[in-house]
Amino acid sequence: MSLDTQTLFTVATCITGLLGVFLLVVWVQERSVRALAWWGAAYLMGGSAVALWGVQGRVPFLSPEAPNALLFASCGMIWTGARLFHGRPILPGALLGGAIFWLIAMKFDTFAHSDQSRVVFSSLVIATYTFLTAYELRRERRRSKVRKWLAATVPLLHSAVFLSPAAIMMFTRSSASSDAWFALFALETLLYVVGTAFIVIVMAKERVAMTHKTAAMTDPLTGLFNRRAFFEAADRLVARQARKHGPVSVLVFDLDHFKSINDRFGHAVGDETLKLFANTTATRMRGDDVFGRIGGEEFAAILASPASEAAMVGQRLRAAFAAASANFSLAATDATVSIGVAAAAAPIEVEALCARADAALYRAKANGRNRVEIAGDHTPTTPAAASAPAPAIGEAAVAVR
Repeated sequence: MSLDTQTLFTVATCITGLLGVFLLVVWVQERSVRALAWWGAAYLMGGSAVALWGVQGRVPFLSPEAPNALLFASCGMIWTGARLFHGRPILPGALLGGAIFWLIAMKFDTFAHSDQSRVVFSSLVIATYTFLTAYELRRERRRSKVRKWLAATVPLLHSAVFLSPAAIMMFTRSSASSDAWFALFALETLLYVVGTAFIVIVMAKERVAMTHKTAAMTDPLTGLFNRRAFFEAADRLVARQARKHGPVSVLVFDLDHFKSINDRFGHAVGDETLKLFANTTATRMRGDDVFGRIGGEEFAAILASPASEAAMVGQRLRAAFAAASANFSLAATDATVSIGVAAAAAPIEVEALCARADAALYRAKANGRNRVEIAGDHTPTTPAAASAPAPAIGEAAVAVR
């Protein structure tokens, strides 16, 4: 069964336009993924280009270079959408480069009246944009290896197909009519936009799901892990250390006299103090350390280190926060932090280790605050402390502020 050129133009126009509208609808629902708007607009522009191909020669005022210029611009927009998806800037010159070079080249009669030159040029431009799109999609690091290679391979395959007309005309000197080559371009464009639309929708949905998951695992004030995320990440660190038979240490932090800071300076300054501590500490942690806010003014960290190293880290963090709070721009809060440290050989229950560190934090509070205490055999500093059982995690800091 033969399929004429006009039918291909009609089908390609309709499907490309519908996909463009669909992508724009998805963008309206998920405004956080700005790339969807670019992809939707690119599809509508590409569909318009294919429609203009179909009526070329029958519309007197239609410029012969317009359809290809629109198609090249739409390919540039698809590539730009891929860049925006990964937070990279827009490059207007590169986006419109293919269309601009086409419009310039069409001013020369030798190029404008040569089917071979125009097909080769079109193939190179479209293949270049699809290759660049594949490169940008390959940059997605959070995807599984299989899906990441799929996102990059499909545009690469289309890039190779777009180059095939150029290779055929250059090496076989084919005398096929331009209508036949345009029909091939229309069919390949149809396949390309359907495949790419599927990929970008999946990527956008994964991005939104990741955003929601991150929001559910993040403390909104400090941007750190919340309690749930901290313990999940801590369990993974303990599991890694267990395979290596290595030590783990927990540090539990509690800001001293935090209620007094809120009472004297207001809750806005109190929130800024929490953020100051979170930033001061997080920037001094190693990449594999786990740090989070586990409630109120209490924070915790777990390190793949023995108790002695963890205590040294605690001392550095304590001193750094004291210096930062003394220079606090909103108020001279002079806030300090007390730290309890506990260590064990993995595997170990994180909750149990945190409870031991919390008991050490209780001693740090009782012994004058702004200090680091290591869990172990310690002589109680007060009769009450001697008779009282070790508090559960979070209770020690409440007992002594």
